[in-house]
Amino acid sequence: MDAAYSYRETLLASTRVSWRLEDVLAPSDRLDFSAPFLPESLAHTASLAALSSAERLTLNQLRGYSYLRLFGLVEEFILPFVLDHARSRVDAEDAEVRALLQFASEEAKHIELFKRFAAAFREDFRTPVEVIGPARDIADAVLEHSQLGVALAVLHIEWMTQQHYVEAVKSASLEPLFKRLLHHHWLEEAQHAKLDTLIAHKVAEPLGSAEIQQGIADYQRIVRLLGSGLDRQAELDLEALSRASGRDFPREAQAEILAAQRRSYHRTFIDAGREHPKFRRTVAQISRA
Repeated sequence: MDAAYSYRETLLASTRVSWRLEDVLAPSDRLDFSAPFLPESLAHTASLAALSSAERLTLNQLRGYSYLRLFGLVEEFILPFVLDHARSRVDAEDAEVRALLQFASEEAKHIELFKRFAAAFREDFRTPVEVIGPARDIADAVLEHSQLGVALAVLHIEWMTQQHYVEAVKSASLEPLFKRLLHHHWLEEAQHAKLDTLIAHKVAEPLGSAEIQQGIADYQRIVRLLGSGLDRQAELDLEALSRASGRDFPREAQAEILAAQRRSYHRTFIDAGREHPKFRRTVAQISRA
């Protein structure tokens, strides 16, 4: 187990930073579409020569929309995974059980928050925007893998979220409501990263070497599955941009935009988690191989 974290301390921290949906996104709140949603280090739209400045801003906002919708999508498999793990630990110490149930409750709250955001976005953006899915089908495909594989995929996502906020979002000048959503999401995900570190160790604890290697291989399969979804999302973003801007982009421009945005999606959602030092530390603790 990773001695740096404990269920009791994480539960206390989670209680201190807890927030209500209504305090983050009220029904009367409106997004400001004159401002970017994502920092350039996550959206990678500024260098696209095929787009005008207005189109680059629109693509940034589309990336912000898909960014939160994709978080909602992955939390559709994180929630049942955490609930199943909590059920298996029902006889554990009180702090552990309560921390795991709090984890699940917060993930359910985040799913609802992202649905509210999507509705607010669509109300004023007024152009149809699509996201990969259905979320339930993707969740089922992920959850078909071993518990350790899923635990590592979840841990990847949790540390990725931390890196995004601390290194890119926190100091950026962004649309105020969107930044507030990311801030509150980060507050609770900071505790989830610690809890999922403990979960990954607990899942790996009774496994033999072959089972651990199978779990790591499953994690890699999940990453490839999500990567193919990200490639498709870049295509959906381009289709939405074309509708919103009212023009069909030439084939060369489409190729440039798609190539750049696919690289951006993979850097943002794949590399940032897989290469995070705390994620890699946990994998090394679980398996020296």
